[in-house]
Amino acid sequence: MLKVSDLAVSYGAIKALRGVSFEVNEGEIITLIGSNGAGKTTTLHSISNILKKNSGRIDFKGENITALPPADIVRRGLIQVPEGRRIFANLTVRENLEMGAFTRKDKNEIKGDMERVCTLFPRLKERLKQYAGTLSGGEQQMLAMGRAIMAKPSLLLLDEPSMGLAPILVDEIFSIIIEINKSGTTILLVEQNAFKALSIADRAYVFETGVINKSGNAADLLNDDDVKKAYLGG
Repeated sequence: MLKVSDLAVSYGAIKALRGVSFEVNEGEIITLIGSNGAGKTTTLHSISNILKKNSGRIDFKGENITALPPADIVRRGLIQVPEGRRIFANLTVRENLEMGAFTRKDKNEIKGDMERVCTLFPRLKERLKQYAGTLSGGEQQMLAMGRAIMAKPSLLLLDEPSMGLAPILVDEIFSIIIEINKSGTTILLVEQNAFKALSIADRAYVFETGVINKSGNAADLLNDDDVKKAYLGG
């Protein structure tokens, strides 16, 4: 579904990504793990083309989307939930969700997806008329994910969905990620909580200072001594 080939990105003299290549197959949950500054978020921004690339190629569903404007990438079903949620604080929960569907014309299906989001996130259903800026951190994360679902993604990029959340909410968010995947949405997950990410993923890529230094089945990497030492506290 997604193929990233030889991706290179620099911030001035700093080489943030150096020849990164990986693939995401339809139906998978793939996670990118690594320390802060390893290049994970830069990779997501490069895929969505909200960050200029030095070189490399991005293919999505067999189409070269490397130079497409971000809005056109969204229209093709590749949707990103950014780090820090980036909800519209001065709009209501309902208005935020409606904004997620701004590229769509299928009113009946939009209504069905609104109902689906309310089923996935019962707390949002209770707060549809509430201003998004008054929500808790966990509720804002749910809203950001719900807004992305309203865009009807075939591939969902999630950037640090558990950041700043209490442990009980982290468990809830990861359970919802599994449900979204089971319903037919492929997931590319960037996550600092390597244990949780590897616990739900099919495969994983380990980033270190702008390169992928290890990859494989997530279950195998959970038991990998190097990964345990670096990211799992063991």
